[in-house]
Amino acid sequence: MALDALSLSLQFGQFPDAALHRAALPRHSVTRWIRHALQSDAEITVRIVGQEEGQTLNRDYRGKDYATNVLTFDYTQEPVVTADLVLCAPVVAREAQENGKTLQAHYAHLLVHGTLHAQGWDHETSDEEAQEMEACEIEILTRLGIANPYL
Repeated sequence: MALDALSLSLQFGQFPDAALHRAALPRHSVTRWIRHALQSDAEITVRIVGQEEGQTLNRDYRGKDYATNVLTFDYTQEPVVTADLVLCAPVVAREAQENGKTLQAHYAHLLVHGTLHAQGWDHETSDEEAQEMEACEIEILTRLGIANPYL
């Protein structure tokens, strides 16, 4: 299976423990995870942010005044997927620890999840779509050698 072309910008904000998150996200791994979730060519920016920036973006764009693990800003789906994926490092780290996952495995899951959102997948419209998206995530992560994140 040929993987689609990806133009990737990987950015890190300034926040405590940024070096730990940088180490968990080598560019080649981030590229591999996203490419496996793509169904077309894409231009994607991944930005890893601290608590304050994550909360501000979630409040300003979703009306929810807390930091969430991943925000997907999708701009186009055809002919090229263009999107920004913003991941809040402290939330990702906390969730990984709470769920007994490595930081890298949790980032991989969230990047696959966000990439699917960028292509129009939505788990908030119906239970059926949520189950389809979850199954797709599990399949992609399995191909990447990453355990089912929902167990």
